[in-house]
Amino acid sequence: MSLPPHWKELGGEGRVHRVMESTLTARDRVGVQDFVLLENYTSEAAFIENLRRRFGEKLIYTYIGSVLVSVNPYKDLEIYSKAHMERYRGVSFYEISPHIYAVSDNTYRAMRTERRDQCILISGESGAGKTEASKKILQYYATTCPVTDHMSTIRDRLLQSNPVLEAFGNAKTLRNDNSSRFGKYMDVQFDFRGAPIGGHILNYLLEKSRVVHQNHGERNFHIFYQLLEGGEQDQLSKLGLERNAQKYHYLVKGCCPRVSSINDKSDWKTVRKALTVIGFHEEEVEDLLNIIASVLHLGNTQFGEGEDGETQITTEPQLTYLSKLLGVDGPALREALTHKKLTAKGEEMIGPLSFEQAVAARDALAKAVYGRAFTWLVAKINQSLAFKDEVYNSSKGSSSVIGLLDIYGFEVFQHNSFEQFCINYCNEKLQQLFIKLTLKSEQEEYEAEGITWEPVKYFDNKIICDLVEEKHKGFISILDEECLRPGEPSDISFLEKLEDTLGGHAHFVTHKLANGKTRKAVGREEFRLIHYAGEVNYTVNGFLDKNTDLLYRNLKEVICQSDNQILSQCFHREEVTTQKRPETAATQFKNSLAKLIEILMSKEPSYVRCIKPNDAKQSGRFDEALVRHQVKYLGLMENLRVRRAGFAYRRRYEAFLQRYKSLCPGTWPNWQGRLADGVVTLVQHLGYKPEEYKLGKTKIFIRFPKTLFTTEDALEARRPALALTLQTSWRGYRERAKYHRIRNAVLVIQSAWRGMKSRRKARRRRHAAEIIRKFIKGFIYRHYERCPENEYFLDHQRFSFLMTLVRNPPKSVLDKSWPVPPPSLTEASEHLCRLCMQNMMRAYCRRIQPEWKKQMEQKVVASQIFQDQKDSYPQSVPKLFVASRLDSEEFNLKVIQTLGNDKVKYGVAVTKYDRRGYKARPRQLLLTSSFAVLVAEAKLKQRIDYAALRSISVSSLTDGFMVLHVPSEDNKQKSDVVLQCDHVIEVVTKLATMADKKNKVNISQDSIKFAVARGKEGVIDFTSGPELKVAKGKKGHLLVTAPQLNPR
Repeated sequence: MSLPPHWKELGGEGRVHRVMESTLTARDRVGVQDFVLLENYTSEAAFIENLRRRFGEKLIYTYIGSVLVSVNPYKDLEIYSKAHMERYRGVSFYEISPHIYAVSDNTYRAMRTERRDQCILISGESGAGKTEASKKILQYYATTCPVTDHMSTIRDRLLQSNPVLEAFGNAKTLRNDNSSRFGKYMDVQFDFRGAPIGGHILNYLLEKSRVVHQNHGERNFHIFYQLLEGGEQDQLSKLGLERNAQKYHYLVKGCCPRVSSINDKSDWKTVRKALTVIGFHEEEVEDLLNIIASVLHLGNTQFGEGEDGETQITTEPQLTYLSKLLGVDGPALREALTHKKLTAKGEEMIGPLSFEQAVAARDALAKAVYGRAFTWLVAKINQSLAFKDEVYNSSKGSSSVIGLLDIYGFEVFQHNSFEQFCINYCNEKLQQLFIKLTLKSEQEEYEAEGITWEPVKYFDNKIICDLVEEKHKGFISILDEECLRPGEPSDISFLEKLEDTLGGHAHFVTHKLANGKTRKAVGREEFRLIHYAGEVNYTVNGFLDKNTDLLYRNLKEVICQSDNQILSQCFHREEVTTQKRPETAATQFKNSLAKLIEILMSKEPSYVRCIKPNDAKQSGRFDEALVRHQVKYLGLMENLRVRRAGFAYRRRYEAFLQRYKSLCPGTWPNWQGRLADGVVTLVQHLGYKPEEYKLGKTKIFIRFPKTLFTTEDALEARRPALALTLQTSWRGYRERAKYHRIRNAVLVIQSAWRGMKSRRKARRRRHAAEIIRKFIKGFIYRHYERCPENEYFLDHQRFSFLMTLVRNPPKSVLDKSWPVPPPSLTEASEHLCRLCMQNMMRAYCRRIQPEWKKQMEQKVVASQIFQDQKDSYPQSVPKLFVASRLDSEEFNLKVIQTLGNDKVKYGVAVTKYDRRGYKARPRQLLLTSSFAVLVAEAKLKQRIDYAALRSISVSSLTDGFMVLHVPSEDNKQKSDVVLQCDHVIEVVTKLATMADKKNKVNISQDSIKFAVARGKEGVIDFTSGPELKVAKGKKGHLLVTAPQLNPR
């Protein structure tokens, strides 16, 4: 549920600090959240109007002092989340808005701090939300209490006990689709840390009659429908059941086998899971389901009259299933259902049952089997919840208990019977206890504060309780006496005896005893009890039967021999053998109620009163007449009157002063003296009259709500000025605090930074000193084998060498620089150098272009031929070889045509020297792919086939002479050819490459001999001089003087 706009969230940790007084300014719209603050507290109309206003604002909880009034919203409200639980955790009771969690937390904290057992009493009509309230309380404890692994198991079992008990003990009624048809008291045990460690459940007055009969529009207990809808088909077949509730007489009497708001199939899964969590064994679950199925088969067991008029069973299949499921002998069960055993003068006799008696015996067996199975179920759950640490249990004061009483509220129907009588008697006792404890707590608070206690007038319902339970003369005693007397007692004879015994009682009326006006409202078979909550007419029919609730002895004998383990524990053989008559239902209920009152008296109680706003189960609808009816029967007005008999409002001094101190200059902003003196100063400034308040030892008591409302309105008017002052102060404080935080942060950062810098500097110095020592020691031991003293130095040397190599590697293949390695890396350095050069060469080769590759190949050939052999070679290295030394215009077209398909690969201008006289003649030397030719103008002077070329001779000087040697016996060749060219190295390289004569190039030091004619030789003598000269010598030699560029 979303918070209304007037709710204000303050404080930390997600808690809503919404004190009770803070909503008083909105009281005209949402009402007061504590009925004690109602101005007209005696008016029932004002009470209901306050409920209506709060219900319209979706505020379903309201206080009457410490009592919580809860109105069922008939829809899910978003006020039960874990966050809401945390808001109420550890918060004072009136510090926050009314809620079931506030009651739960207040009870829990009282148990922890006062070490006294607590209980929470939840009451209200069917459909008012009692069961849901108890669930919310358990969920609160399960979520907020500390827990361990073992305690987690107990917590889960506590929570899972609810769906199991609801399945077996709840049913759909006209007023509620999930009505509890039994009273439940649960003790939750906590250890010294406040963690749940165990639990125990007491059940009261299960409505067993519902097993065999339901009013129109109502259903049997949920478990029957859940089994039929959710059980597996194999399981149903084993139990002899069909998946159709219409086929079972015990399930159709209310004509309502299906309900839209109930999902029996889903609920069955929940119940089966819960049984496993609680610790039921499969065999126990099987026995329990056998009992449930046997009840259905009992309902379908039919009787008829035989030939001799005796009653007999007409449905044999049902009897077969019954004997199997109940684990009893079939013929014995047949006999027990149609005959009864009588004892007269010590002798046993068996007599037949009439048709009506057989039906009653069948129904009695069904009720007894189901009722005792339910009792066993509760005992089994208790066994699962029991705390089993004997050592821990034996220590006194080691644990505390919170009890939860989920009990039926006061019931008034059109036809009220024995069950309503017991329920209303229970409420009378609880009302007596409630008034007594409320007055007691009020009186104790007054006495503790030193306030004079003024006796409170109230209706003491002890007279009604005595009317019901007084020995020998009370209603229950008369009922038991009538049930046990010899003869044939009847409900009418019981009514007559009541009239004779209780006729003069002011709270007992019958048709016979009533005056004329009242007599019309009381039937002849009815009696009226005037309860604390109003008058109730009871129909006397069925009282005796429901009170005795006897099972024929022979039926007991049969069931006591059952193989079903649950039934064998529920029906004891002593019941058959004992002569003592069992207690009646009313006496059992009275005794259990007395024990319950004794339990509640030993605990500190808290109360939750549940109200349903309408009978249609519609959200948002508020039926004023129905609510007034419940307010009356719950005794809420009486409760409010008792609470308001003294002072309407009380608060501790510190809380009162803290809230209202701003209204008085003497107490604002802070009071420095005693709290009591501060409150006196405050109330005097506010103008409180002496009759409006009293001062206790620790609390102020205000008599009239109007006084509180006036004070609260003054606070509301004062708030804008307060807010402005607080905002101004807060902003100033915030900025100052921010400045101090920043300043402190800066100082801390500066200090930390200086420290860090100093530590870094010291670390660097220590590290540097250590490195230097290692380096010096390593240098001293550098010529030794590797050892701890020199390993750092040697590693540094290696590292330095490698880093130098990385930073300054050779830049090209011609770069021969390489750093000097340390001795230990000499071999590795050589490998690295070789690998580096190979790598650069590969890279260079991958990058080179085809033309440049050809150039390089020619340069390599030139190097192979002339390097260190000819003086002019070094000057030729940087000069590139060209494709041809002649331009295309210099080629004679006639020569080109003469050559035909032989393309000229290279051409160069040369000077040819004749064989005779050595006359110089200009010529063109043209190289093709297979021969070389000498060309003079347009004539081919000489052709030299590469195959015929024997060798090539050049000098070692810088001249440009070369001699092409051809065979002398070849008639096609005239003789060797003497040529001079400026590019002799280029021409010889290209000619040797094309003719494949690289190894036929001869380099002479002084002279070259060549063939002039057949049988004759010529000689060329070479000398060095300042410049190039060519002349004919005395002996017919050709003298060549070459300029000396590089002296050898």
